[in-house]
Amino acid sequence: MPLEIRLSAFMDGEMSRDEKEELEKLIASDPEARRILDELRHGSDVGRKAFDEVLKEPVPLALVRSIKSAQPPKSRDASPRLARPSFKLAPTGRQSLAAALILFVLGGGIGYLFGMQPADVPAATPLTPAQATMRNWLDDIAAYHRIYSRQPRHMVEMQASELDEISKWLSGTVGVKFNFPDLAADGLVFQGARMFIAGGKPVGQLIYKNLDGDVVAVCFTRTEGVANNSNFDETIKDDVSIVSWYRDGATYAVVGPSSDAMLDQIAKRVSSEI
Repeated sequence: MPLEIRLSAFMDGEMSRDEKEELEKLIASDPEARRILDELRHGSDVGRKAFDEVLKEPVPLALVRSIKSAQPPKSRDASPRLARPSFKLAPTGRQSLAAALILFVLGGGIGYLFGMQPADVPAATPLTPAQATMRNWLDDIAAYHRIYSRQPRHMVEMQASELDEISKWLSGTVGVKFNFPDLAADGLVFQGARMFIAGGKPVGQLIYKNLDGDVVAVCFTRTEGVANNSNFDETIKDDVSIVSWYRDGATYAVVGPSSDAMLDQIAKRVSSEI
């Protein structure tokens, strides 16, 4: 077999002891064999890192909602089906050997192609200052939500009964005038409010809870120099989902569990009422 295929099998440990010893001697004495082995190892590392990066990508919010809102299939009355003639697939030994060799060559060729790629990968396009600030803001919101949503006795700093005081406190500190959205139609009851720092700026937060104990929070902060944007940007940070938008010099966000299929509808209601 070609040397590349043999070295690929050597890396995967798919050879006999005698073949392994033979290749070890070849690698020790032949610079060309060592070069090919290094390229195959590099290709394997590149492929593994690329796959790891794919695994880190968050599940799209639309897919989460589709799964959450999917209806179970309707049951149908069992109807007789025509029996299909059955056949048994029994390849001969020669056919099995040929198929195995084809798969082996394909696997080694893919690894070799990865290994032939240049080691220098172009750097990703740097974020603009506005994009970096927004990313930091969303990261901080997700981190705070994970903490406070699991603290039932310390979830809010001011209770829902203190509406006037909450309004004066957050408006004066955050610099954003707001109303209290009524989210009862979404099964959410207002619990109170708190303030925290995200992206280096004070953020006001109105906290709601449903009957299942899930916490949904409305966040807002002052944002200068950003044009109004009617689009709702959806972001998933592991188990937390955030729907954000800009309006009248402020950035708003609705944050809740990523399993909540109605978070975008809640954000639209908040946008119209806050």
